[in-house]
Amino acid sequence: MTAARLLPLAVFLALLGAWEAVVHLQSIPPYILPAPSLIFTTLIDDWRLLSASLAVTLRITALALALATGFGVLFAVLFAQWRWLERSLFPLAVILQVTPIIAIAPLLLVYLDAGTAVLACAFLVAFFPILSNTALGLSSTDHNLRDLFDLYGASRWQQIKLLRLPSALPYFLGGLRIAGGLSLIGAIAAEIAAGAAGQGAGLAYRIVEAGYRLNIPRMFAALALISIAGIAIWLALEWANRAMLSRWHESARERGL
Repeated sequence: MTAARLLPLAVFLALLGAWEAVVHLQSIPPYILPAPSLIFTTLIDDWRLLSASLAVTLRITALALALATGFGVLFAVLFAQWRWLERSLFPLAVILQVTPIIAIAPLLLVYLDAGTAVLACAFLVAFFPILSNTALGLSSTDHNLRDLFDLYGASRWQQIKLLRLPSALPYFLGGLRIAGGLSLIGAIAAEIAAGAAGQGAGLAYRIVEAGYRLNIPRMFAALALISIAGIAIWLALEWANRAMLSRWHESARERGL
């Protein structure tokens, strides 16, 4: 492992060490700022509770990302085929994207049960990046290649399948990496709203619950698990990007993937 790769880890460990030292030297009580060692101990002691909540959050995040991927690609393909459909529906997608999800979540909790409302929020924030990036990729196909397909009498769907979808793959993967993090953020935001209403079972609900009980170490432990989950999602999608693009696409070659 090179020094460049070790540097971020060294900086992170140094920050944790400084945090630990400040808490002990200043005698800061744990209900104000727990030390990293106490957070780690709390994570171990409350692992059964927190791991169950982590499973709930990850299940909702994965399902929302899968639904957003399926519907995002589907609508992007439909938009590429029929421009009138894009002009009709794309503004609605933009409206859903720019409306803060924390404002939508309480409304959804009125009409849906907590689990479905959280899933809907996570889906809404993950859907637009996949839709917009895939649609951009489909419309950015080399026009010379499209003319060549037209010359050989390829149908619309043959162009989509054999030319435009492969050309849009880097755009889609870029949107997928954005959507992966956003699906977790949407799930957490909705769970906070559900927790404030006394519902839910995910990690954000545990944060709200711990806040009501002034169990600050558990709040930090749950927050640490959320951060770890987000990093794991990013790494998994980065690996997928590398596996699909490394052998042929210039963007991956330039980055040394």
